[in-house]
Amino acid sequence: MKLAGKTALVTGGGRGIGRSIALALADEGADVAVTARSSEQIESVADEIRERGRRAAALTCDVRNAEDAANSVNRAVADLNRIDILVNNAGGSFVRASVAESQPDDWRNVVEANLLGTYYCAHAALPYMIEQGGGKIINVGSGMGHSPRAGNSAYNTAKAGVWMFTRCLAMEVWRYGIDVNELVPGPVLTDLTKDIFQLDQAPPIAESERVKTPDECVPLTIYLATHPPGGPTGQSFSLARRPI
Repeated sequence: MKLAGKTALVTGGGRGIGRSIALALADEGADVAVTARSSEQIESVADEIRERGRRAAALTCDVRNAEDAANSVNRAVADLNRIDILVNNAGGSFVRASVAESQPDDWRNVVEANLLGTYYCAHAALPYMIEQGGGKIINVGSGMGHSPRAGNSAYNTAKAGVWMFTRCLAMEVWRYGIDVNELVPGPVLTDLTKDIFQLDQAPPIAESERVKTPDECVPLTIYLATHPPGGPTGQSFSLARRPI
């Protein structure tokens, strides 16, 4: 129970990687708030957290909206009393097209969901973490944000922004005891990737890779969430099987 007495907020916590992380944090003793646009999914996850003997909050939220994101952080603190860990997991990509063939609204939505949502939630959580004297912010990034690739510029650009945001924010808040790191899962089978990935098979992007389950992202997340003060910050931790 390494996180007994701690609280966490996991965005995009209704399914996939977010769900696995939320339940794992609860297994380590944390009370957990989960957000997503679908109330049905997060209510189910919140019930699973309560079955583990922890407090839970299910908060409907669209992280693309700054007010919505701030409200979810404020409600999480109101329900669970504090926020020690923020996992910015909400995001994903639904635009796979060249820049010339892309639609501006779709491109903007990907950037808003992945990059601006991460900023909005971190911005809202920082005053609480600073006042309480520390915290952990874990931004779920992507190897796509570390290397260029044709046909997926919206996602690559958004995740590249998450990586730079992680590094900038870490330099600003280390003095308050707040660690900020990026977690790169590599290829994971989720509802968003099931049309292009097969479990335990190499994905189209790299022969060396293996498509993982969401649960395989848990150990690295717990390492970052439980590391003692004075540990790594501004770093990228990857589960990928290729250089990023």
